[in-house]
Amino acid sequence: MADKEKAKAKVEQTKGKVKEATGRAAGNESLTAKGRAEQAKGDARQAKEKVKDTFKH
Repeated sequence: MADKEKAKAKVEQTKGKVKEATGRAAGNESLTAKGRAEQAKGDARQAKEKVKDTFKH
């Protein structure tokens, strides 16, 4: 289960980076902001999983 959540976090981070880069290249601030938000969501999910791992061992 944890591996699945970690994979989701990586996917969110990657999608966010792509959106941010695309928005920046196109001069679209809205898309850039959405990309940053998606990255933050992935970062939060990853941090949550790291905490779980810390207490699991």
